[in-house]
Amino acid sequence: MENTSFVGEAPAVNTPFVSLNPSTLEVIGEVTDTSREEIDIKIKKAKKAQKLWSARPDAERKEIILKVAEALEKNSQYLAEWITKEQGKPLNGPGAHFEMQGCVGWTQVPASLDLPEEIVFEDETRKDILYRNPIGVVAAIAPWNWPLMIAVWQIIPSLRMGNTVIIKPSEYTTYCSLEMIKVINTVLPEDVLQVITGRGEVGSYLTGHPDIGKIMFTGSIATGKKVIEASAGNMARLTLECGGNDAGIIVPGLDIAKHIESIFWGAFLNMGQTCACLKRLYVHEDDYENVVAALAEYSSHIPMGNGADGGVVLGPIQNKMQYDKIQELIRDAENTGADFVFKGQKPDLEGYFIPVTLVGNVDNGDRIVDEEQFGPVLPIIQYKTLEEAVEKANASENGLGASVWSDDLDKAQKVASQLEAGTVWINQHGAIHPFVPFGGAKQSGYGVEFGMEGLKAVTVPKVISIKK
Repeated sequence: MENTSFVGEAPAVNTPFVSLNPSTLEVIGEVTDTSREEIDIKIKKAKKAQKLWSARPDAERKEIILKVAEALEKNSQYLAEWITKEQGKPLNGPGAHFEMQGCVGWTQVPASLDLPEEIVFEDETRKDILYRNPIGVVAAIAPWNWPLMIAVWQIIPSLRMGNTVIIKPSEYTTYCSLEMIKVINTVLPEDVLQVITGRGEVGSYLTGHPDIGKIMFTGSIATGKKVIEASAGNMARLTLECGGNDAGIIVPGLDIAKHIESIFWGAFLNMGQTCACLKRLYVHEDDYENVVAALAEYSSHIPMGNGADGGVVLGPIQNKMQYDKIQELIRDAENTGADFVFKGQKPDLEGYFIPVTLVGNVDNGDRIVDEEQFGPVLPIIQYKTLEEAVEKANASENGLGASVWSDDLDKAQKVASQLEAGTVWINQHGAIHPFVPFGGAKQSGYGVEFGMEGLKAVTVPKVISIKK
């Protein structure tokens, strides 16, 4: 796959490590750790640029962000190829082109929204007006699974409300992230959006810096807790999306044929490497055989391979760390008597490929159920009553998303109301939308993104109270 434009030099190196194509294990290039001195300089520039950026009229910022969306759309093919090359998701299907569509849409929507001042109280003696002011410099820590789209979720609302942003992409997906930042920065004023690169230590220094006013993080619970600790020193405001181990409940009597495509992609979108993927499926014991058979049949026809090849819609695991973790959970399930009811065909390639795998004869308490596998392995758990299913679905430290599958929408809503998650979908899973707030419950994090609530999350509320 040739990249024919927008290729430039990576940032200056000091401690290099390599980025790999996960489909072929070919080296893309070296990545470097940005030094503390460089980060200090970038933050100083961001503080200065923020004063100028926030002073622009709101309509002007909106217009500039719409031009960012145009630049992303114009470079969509180019950036999609970079996603496939470095992240691994296929160009086609719900893959790299799909991710770029999301980048464009999640840039356009914040530019379409207004967050004006609000009179929150007024009587004959006083008038109180609520304003939403920018916070300052935002530190964004982006993940490797949707490296460009999630970065856009962090960058664009922050800029829209007058903040500046310093983003650290995942060390596993540095190059595609750098290419997108270059595209965006053809439109933005200087130093409004800057990027640093490297491993976790780089992100730790950024998030703990005294001049950071807001941290936006997507990643693991363990790292999210470290971000919270880092914010103790600078009192930075936080939006944390710390992953999920999403449960789905199939209500007895579901017409499985009608929903099989949605269930499959709810679980295996991006090879299951999505925070809000369906990762535990609870099925009534009377429906278990039918559900397993339908999922196995559907899965057997989904082509896996190098995502740069036409017709491929499932790709590799993005990195060896995650590949090894999934393999460990598979081995544990084998050793504890799980029933592997379906295992797809692994492509004859060197990359980090794990075929779609359906696991039965498991229950809460098994690692493959309790731990977020973040890969193409779906445990299917039998239940006797809906009360049991709800109890088991809620028995997790995570609470990002959940789903209920039923042809009886009233019954589905009753079940959905009992599930402990930031979003509960009915007859769909992971169906996020740029106008709809999204965030987690329990240890899946706090704060929300998207829509009006997402804009509010990157501002400081300020009340001016007037005595009449």
